[in-house]
Amino acid sequence: MNVLITGSTGFVGRNLLGYLALINGINIKRLDLRKVNWEIADAKAIIHLAGKAHDLKKTANPDEYYQVNFELTKKLYDAFLDSDTEKFIFISSVKAAADVAKDVLTEEIIPNPQTHYGKSKLMAEEYIQNQPLPAGKTYYILRPCMIHGPGNKGNLNLLYKFVQKGIPYPLAAFQNRRSFLSVKNLCFVIKTMLEKEIPFGIYNVADDEALSTNEVVSILAQSMDKRPKLWAVPSKWIQFVAKIGDKIKLPLNTERLNKLTENYVVSNAKMHHALGEGMPLSAQEGLKITASSFGKLKL
Repeated sequence: MNVLITGSTGFVGRNLLGYLALINGINIKRLDLRKVNWEIADAKAIIHLAGKAHDLKKTANPDEYYQVNFELTKKLYDAFLDSDTEKFIFISSVKAAADVAKDVLTEEIIPNPQTHYGKSKLMAEEYIQNQPLPAGKTYYILRPCMIHGPGNKGNLNLLYKFVQKGIPYPLAAFQNRRSFLSVKNLCFVIKTMLEKEIPFGIYNVADDEALSTNEVVSILAQSMDKRPKLWAVPSKWIQFVAKIGDKIKLPLNTERLNKLTENYVVSNAKMHHALGEGMPLSAQEGLKITASSFGKLKL
């Protein structure tokens, strides 16, 4: 089976290449979207990972999101429809559905993204859904939540540094539940979609268990044989510091605080039903693997 992958040099792409390389019968080819002519004729499936990532610093040109996340996806999907390729897997984001999830997020929610990132991803989703689907073709729109794993430096990396340096985690007063996604679990889902015939459509992708940030800190500490230091600093004080971080460069700003402390639980029940099985790694196991990879880096 020949499989084309866009965005192969990114965090997910690198992990996916390594994962699929171990699967017999799958031949990976990288597709460079910067080229004028795309060779997709002999591919059975396209995995579209390339995209403009969410900008925490809010310095990106908004037009870039629509050019990359929507226009390029539209062009690639049109090429897919005109080819003999059978499957199109588009990696979108839960942020195409909602920036805040007061209840458990399911695929049935009416999308209401608030950022250019989320809006551009949603535009791509809607374009794919609105095109007539020829016989013998199918598409899968995957909405992963916060992805982590070897090679990723994000908010988990920040937490790891706190624990590694023995700095107490000061946000223990915030009681929350969040869904995470190990990159290995995402790779498993993509691999299974390549191998099985399942209904087309939108699928949330998340680990089976939601965790509190306090639990995440504890798991990171345990990976270093340390006792977690959880400090319940009054939330109002923390929010004040975060607002200062919006104006000057600090490790904490309002957006990062929200990512660390807000509730964002994602249901993967639809995906479970379609695949016929659960995730190979628990949320705890995935985080331990990520923490182990951090320990091998110079942080």
